[in-house]
Amino acid sequence: MSKPTLVVMAAGIGSRYGGIKQIDPVGPSGEILLDYSVYDALRSGFGKIVFIIRREIEEAFRCRVEPTIGRRCEIQYVQQSLDAVPKGFGVPPAREKPWGTAHAVFLCKEVIDGPFAVINADDFYGRTSFRSLRGYLDGAQDRDGAFSISIIGYRLKNTLTEYGHVSRGVCTVTSDGHLLNIKEQKRVKLFGSAIKYAEDDGSWTKIPGETIVSMNMWGFTPSILGELEARFARFLRAHAGDIETAEYLLPDVVGELVREKKAFVRVLPTHERWFGVTYPKDKATAQQAIGELTRRGVYPEDLWGT
Repeated sequence: MSKPTLVVMAAGIGSRYGGIKQIDPVGPSGEILLDYSVYDALRSGFGKIVFIIRREIEEAFRCRVEPTIGRRCEIQYVQQSLDAVPKGFGVPPAREKPWGTAHAVFLCKEVIDGPFAVINADDFYGRTSFRSLRGYLDGAQDRDGAFSISIIGYRLKNTLTEYGHVSRGVCTVTSDGHLLNIKEQKRVKLFGSAIKYAEDDGSWTKIPGETIVSMNMWGFTPSILGELEARFARFLRAHAGDIETAEYLLPDVVGELVREKKAFVRVLPTHERWFGVTYPKDKATAQQAIGELTRRGVYPEDLWGT
């Protein structure tokens, strides 16, 4: 059985962080967050790594990952560019942000031919999450015309930063662990001991800390790539009025597929605690967390032994 591929989305702009957060060091030997994800993935049985990047950061990114990750496994690059749109559509002059996570993933169609996982470059997911996802992908098969999808489900209280709001895919899960619905909440924030998300009218609604959320850690069969590409044109037409800012997101597409009964999604719960680098002050928190994991022996002091 061939090893599944790990797709790492690293094309984000990082406007709230103020720099190229994908390659900002946080580990004791200069490791970046995605080093730990790739390390955990390789130890869990993943094979090839595909990095989705932007042209503007390609040189710096390659210089950072090829001497380390590139010596341990096969890596490939996919560029997420704004002009990667269907025939008949154009790019708005004022558009700056990438088109979104669903757009990023289907651009990998030429380099993926088997089951694959998707993660963000600037999030820490934890080793047991990769093991769970690998276990699911080993037997993942579409059935009865429906896509087989898996998602790692985090407890919301384990995924927040104290320095500002974050986006989270809020999940509704059946008693037997299947996804009923997922909704992207783009402004989730800590208010003391309470967690709230912003409504469209600007008000804030409380949400329980035990709520299961997505951190963009997905497992897919390769058939999903064509579906993501086909639905992109539908997205562009539907968002003609806000096309300068609208994002084509994985949670939105998966939610549509579930409601249309075209996908069954297994939610794999995890007790791992997330940390990442959304805001500049998050870096110190990430460094502290990595330092503690290193002291406990979860990771070596020099991750790649360079």
